[in-house]
Amino acid sequence: MNFYDRAQEIKRLKKSFSSAQPKLVVVYGRRRCGKSTLLKRVLSEHDFYYVAPQADEAIQRVQLAQVIGEQIPGFDRVVYPDWESLFTNLNNNLTRSTTLCLDEFPYLVKSSGSLPSVIQKLMDRPERQKFHLALCGSSQQMMRGIVLDSSAPLYGRANEILKIIPLEAGWLMDHLAGSPEQAVIEYATWGGVPRYWELRKEYVSYEEAVKDAVLSRLGVLHEEPARLFLDDMRESIQAYSVMAIVGNGGNKLSEIAGRLQKPATHLSRLLDKMIQLGYLARETPFGASLKNNKKSLYKVADPFMNFYFSFVAPNLSRLELGLVDQVFESVSQKLNHFVAKEWENLCRRCIPMLPIEGISFDQAFRWWGVNARGDSMELDVAANDLDKKFLLVGECKWTSVRNPDHLLQQLVEKARLIPGVRAQQEIIPMIFTRALEEPPHAKVQVFTPADVLGRLR
Repeated sequence: MNFYDRAQEIKRLKKSFSSAQPKLVVVYGRRRCGKSTLLKRVLSEHDFYYVAPQADEAIQRVQLAQVIGEQIPGFDRVVYPDWESLFTNLNNNLTRSTTLCLDEFPYLVKSSGSLPSVIQKLMDRPERQKFHLALCGSSQQMMRGIVLDSSAPLYGRANEILKIIPLEAGWLMDHLAGSPEQAVIEYATWGGVPRYWELRKEYVSYEEAVKDAVLSRLGVLHEEPARLFLDDMRESIQAYSVMAIVGNGGNKLSEIAGRLQKPATHLSRLLDKMIQLGYLARETPFGASLKNNKKSLYKVADPFMNFYFSFVAPNLSRLELGLVDQVFESVSQKLNHFVAKEWENLCRRCIPMLPIEGISFDQAFRWWGVNARGDSMELDVAANDLDKKFLLVGECKWTSVRNPDHLLQQLVEKARLIPGVRAQQEIIPMIFTRALEEPPHAKVQVFTPADVLGRLR
């Protein structure tokens, strides 16, 4: 698979690893997002890269010594009783600055809980240290605890802490080389995880990929969410249950608590953690405080997870019986409606990326609630410019638009009815659509999938 984006991460890693002073770099994030590939792209042939297994610490040290021994003859002939002796011998044998990368670092810590304290001693004596140290891991909760918990030995020691997140949707056009419209459908299914893109490309068609990799009980992604939750969370069963509820339309805290038969107050810590890890998002209407729990709605943040809990989790019994074709037929009937929701997310996400009509806009939100006339109303896109002189409002259609002028008029009228919008704010209406059947007479910004995806990279 081609290597996409990550320019800023590469720049930071190269700067750290080329420093004359020893640096501690931490790289973490969701599994399959390309952390190891990123590090191997930056490391030189003279650096040491070790992937830790789930094994006893003595076995782990023997294996690491063998990796180092490939460049330092005799290094692996020594028996190292602890990590400190191994690192000390490495320092003694180095004649130039190098980087030691410990991948799957949480496995090392599980086997030896004192390892972070050993590393702390190393980093606290930079004058004796001859190598940079890179720690990489997919257990987000554990990695955060190791370096971001104020009581942890490595708290405040890292020179770089890089969280590797899924790729933006625009890069998928390059990878699959299809139409922008198809790229939106693919992104709504696979999200931005590079390994999922790699798997998708192994199949000729979208249908074949979904059936074989996701729906089939033998598919490589059929149990992916459960594996991710086991990696990231102690409350993996509860997390799976929450995702199943939200993916099935239970978006309010009261609904989630009711279906789990738990007090809402008992769920706040779990929900916050799932948001922090990128599995859930808490949505508030445009203009509302992000702390306003009464107006908040929860949604599945990751597109692949959303696809899974919308179509796979509710049909696991049928899929266990091998009824893949039957389930895919159901997916096909609902797919346009499902993709339309992700299309809205992409439209909102693209707004702050680049100026529109020469104006830089802040983060875009959906708006819903009671308008100034006392009527229920919804808007797909609403965003202020940075000075709040302009208000951008938009309608997202995963269809073609036949009468854009009528739609524009409705948008401007709706914008003026949002509570709190100042009369002096200039309204900038936008249409996000697959295609326009006729051009509008009024001045308007129209974004198609090509425009939206072009801003998301």
